[in-house]
Amino acid sequence: MNLLVLGPQGAGKGTQAKRISSEYGIPHVSTGDMFRAEQAAGTEFGKRVGEIMATGQLVPDELTIAMIENRLARDDAASGFVLDGFPRNLAQAEALDKMLGVIGRGLDAILFFDIADEIGFERALKRATLENRGDDTADVIRRRLDIYHRETEPIVEHYRVTGKLVPLHAGRSIDEVWREIQSSLQLLEVGAL
Repeated sequence: MNLLVLGPQGAGKGTQAKRISSEYGIPHVSTGDMFRAEQAAGTEFGKRVGEIMATGQLVPDELTIAMIENRLARDDAASGFVLDGFPRNLAQAEALDKMLGVIGRGLDAILFFDIADEIGFERALKRATLENRGDDTADVIRRRLDIYHRETEPIVEHYRVTGKLVPLHAGRSIDEVWREIQSSLQLLEVGAL
């Protein structure tokens, strides 16, 4: 099962992607986690990424695309994955489509976490405090929401035309959203989605 989670900051994508990963035995491929791991390791790439992320900007496409391509080529992703944090713009979406086409795979579903900006902002701010994320200040979160609306939101339409976009009401509780995801994935498993 090849899944993509899509939505703004604070929509609960990471929380639900981890749960999907655990429940379905597929890796959670999170660009944010991968970038933070590089920073923690102190690599040159990590330092460069850290400087970019601290400003709320997106890591350049060519770096992100190469990182994702390498990650999806690993053995543990052979039976599926849940992709989180990529693509972030139309160029990345097209690169992902091409990348998956080359390896003979496609996305089975795109889970779109739809949430009001105010709720997402408050959740992201709370997460920043709980997880001690220095790169998630109020200003950075606002900047990322602006970038989301300008650059990432158009991807929703890119994927809607595939017939595989699954809108989720992400403003509800974690368990309520999870039940909606489970229902959608059950339909996917029986071929009804």
